[in-house]
Amino acid sequence: MNFTRWSARLPGTQRRAAARTEQTASPDRRGEGSVPAARAERLTDGDRPPPAVDELEVREVLDRVPCLVALVHGPDHRIAYLNDAYTAAFGLRPVGAPARGALPELDELGLLPLLDQVLRSGKPRTVKSRKAPDGRSYTFTCTPAGEGDGRGVLVFATDVTDHAEAAERLRASERRQRETAVTLQRSLLPQELEEPDDLRVAATYHPGGTEAAVGGDWYDVITLGGGRTALVIGDVMGRGVRAAAVMGQLRTAVRAYARLDLPPHEVLQLLDGLAMEIDANQIATCVYAIHDPNEGRLVYASAGHLPILVRDENGTVRRADEPTGPPLGTGGWMHTSGTVPLGPGSTAVLYTDGLVERRDEDLDEGIASLERALAGATGGPQVVCDRLVRSAGVTPEHDDDVAVLVLQHPARSGPESELFRNAALELLGGVEAAPRARAFASGVLTSWRFPAELHDLGVLATSELVANSLQHGTPPMRLRLRRTDRRLIIEVTDGDDHLPRRRRAEPGDESGRGIAIVATIASAWGSRRTPGGGKAVWCEFLLPKTAGVGV
Repeated sequence: MNFTRWSARLPGTQRRAAARTEQTASPDRRGEGSVPAARAERLTDGDRPPPAVDELEVREVLDRVPCLVALVHGPDHRIAYLNDAYTAAFGLRPVGAPARGALPELDELGLLPLLDQVLRSGKPRTVKSRKAPDGRSYTFTCTPAGEGDGRGVLVFATDVTDHAEAAERLRASERRQRETAVTLQRSLLPQELEEPDDLRVAATYHPGGTEAAVGGDWYDVITLGGGRTALVIGDVMGRGVRAAAVMGQLRTAVRAYARLDLPPHEVLQLLDGLAMEIDANQIATCVYAIHDPNEGRLVYASAGHLPILVRDENGTVRRADEPTGPPLGTGGWMHTSGTVPLGPGSTAVLYTDGLVERRDEDLDEGIASLERALAGATGGPQVVCDRLVRSAGVTPEHDDDVAVLVLQHPARSGPESELFRNAALELLGGVEAAPRARAFASGVLTSWRFPAELHDLGVLATSELVANSLQHGTPPMRLRLRRTDRRLIIEVTDGDDHLPRRRRAEPGDESGRGIAIVATIASAWGSRRTPGGGKAVWCEFLLPKTAGVGV
């Protein structure tokens, strides 16, 4: 093989040829005094200059470089030259043989189409970190060489095994970190959603991206007692284990505050202060809502979160209106509550920004797309949840976390509607209201065909709650009885906002035993302040299975 012919096309050779031309003309310039005297004196002393790069044999250079070098020519890439490093890695190959059969390692690496491309275009191409059959990883640079019928390609491979292994170790470490973060995230989310009597709920969570930077999206469903349900969804800004840990603290705090049965805006006010204590640099968005089946609406408050979407029984979708305050952790803001109708047959969706936010479109467009998807999504809450996620194009490679919470207030009819019934009585007058309330409760529970024991316990609880309200409360007063397919709920409201508490009555005390009696006989009891002043005191009894059907 004539390497002089190929050397002119090796990278950098044109520059060396230009330098050689200048050196050829240098004797004439020396005669003109262009060489310094010191240089001339050294030359006259007999010292010989070091050999120039162009005086080195090309084959000698290529044979000694540690990188793999192969030279192929022609459309079928016949082997012209392999250096010692190449043959040491893959063995000897016959000169003149086509690369497809003689260089199977290049074929396995998918480089033969690249050689064709370089030969056609005359432009160099590089592929990074390909693992060869010898187990080592190489970066291949293919450079065109030669002209006319002698055109070929110089293949130059650099061993990057150490770098590739280090990169793989880093990727494995990131995968482990992500798995840890996702595991932490999922462990902090509810493993099973609570199932309210009057609502059907479903939720889903999708961690975003493939790196360790999962976010702090979360949701929860909390039964408050008395038939009421709290629903919450939030998003901690930032990513990684820290965001997941902050999310876990906020979710735990929400459950604790929810047990106080406070209005939504007061819950957010408490969360705002807690978020500042956890980490002043970590903020979060959140929406907290309460559903009361007696009112047929959601009462909610939002801290910088996206609007709730509600589809009514006719299929019309609307966004929950303001108020929306700043995110949690900013401080200095008084949150307020708003309402949105949620009657029988309605579906509401709470979600995080990963479902609707895209880099290439406005956020309002994403919310509008979700509204259209909700308008056409029928079926149970889990079906609706899955359809919304699919319509938003959420995949395992999605770059942001997604949390979705769907709740439905079913429209019941036929025998099922008999399992959900209400009865109410305005408590007018003085002490005579107590016997009237007992008679009303007895008649209602008899019509609902409850067992005798449950009937008597319900009348006793009604008597104690009404007596407590008559003694300590102020008008207006109201008694409400409600049954679901699982429980009997008795609730008394009045105009005084002083909440009763259970206490131990001394033997000589004439009062103080009513709430203690209710707490003893009922499955659960509680109290809360009502909007506009006043309070509600309630208790509930779990229904025996034999009482599951009422008429």
